[in-house]
Amino acid sequence: MTQYLQGGNAGYERDARRTRAVERSREEPEVTEADHEVTEANHAASDVEVLQQATRLLAGIALRSVEILHGAVSLPQYRVLAVLADLGEVRSARVADTLGLEASTVTRLVDRLAAAGHVTRSSDPTNRSAVTLQLTASGHDLVEQVVSWRLRELKRIVLCLTPADRIALTSSLALLVDVAGEGYGARAMHRLPL
Repeated sequence: MTQYLQGGNAGYERDARRTRAVERSREEPEVTEADHEVTEANHAASDVEVLQQATRLLAGIALRSVEILHGAVSLPQYRVLAVLADLGEVRSARVADTLGLEASTVTRLVDRLAAAGHVTRSSDPTNRSAVTLQLTASGHDLVEQVVSWRLRELKRIVLCLTPADRIALTSSLALLVDVAGEGYGARAMHRLPL
C-alpha cells in the first residue's frame, strides 16, 4: 500500500509540474531592453517602407498629371509654372530660390516657356537689371489642367477607402505634415542641377 501511495504521489507531483510548466508558458515572456529596441527598429523600418510606398504613389500621380498635357511642358517646366501660379508676378531669382535651382537653369526653362507663350518676362521697375516673370492665360490653363487632374485622381483613390479609413489616413497625414514642419517640401534644401 505504501508503494501504491508513493506511486500515486509521484504521479500527482508530475501532473503538478506539468500544470506549472503550462502556466509559465502562458505568461508573458520577459521582455528585455534589447528586445524592445529590436521591436521598435522593426516597427520603424516597416513604417518607413509604408511611407516610401506612399511617396512613390504620390510622385507617380504628380508625373502622370503632367503627362495629361501631352508634352506641352516638361516636369521641370511645369514646376516653374506652378511656382508662378502660387507667387504671381515675381523675380526670376525668387523662382530659382523657391525651386532650389540655379538662376541660369530657370532662365533656360523660362526661355522655352516664353517661346511657347506660357510665361511673360518683364523688367522690374525698381531694378531694371532684374527680370520678373508672370504666367500668361495659357500658363494658367496648363496649371489648372494639372491641378484638376491631380485632385480628381486623389479623390478617386481616397474614395476607395471606407469613411473610417479616410479619416484615419487624413489625420495621420496631417500629423506627418505638422511634425515635418510648415513648408517642408516646398523648398529645396540645396541648389539642384537640372
